[in-house]
Amino acid sequence: MKNFEEKIKRLEDIVEKLEDRDINLNKSLELFEEGVKLIKELEGLLNDAEGKIEQLMENLEVKEVDIEEDQE
Repeated sequence: MKNFEEKIKRLEDIVEKLEDRDINLNKSLELFEEGVKLIKELEGLLNDAEGKIEQLMENLEVKEVDIEEDQE
């Protein structure tokens, strides 16, 4: 499985190829399809990362509250 950066790079390559006016319709459709798939995968990776960050922030807030309660 490719990592996030590799997927972004591949998506950039696809966009560059799609901008080429010499590409035929079938190849354009194939690349477009691959690009859509990559976008969905990247969106999933970003959503996972966002969920992990939210969880870490919630854990941090709990620890901050515990510390404040201990000081009182």
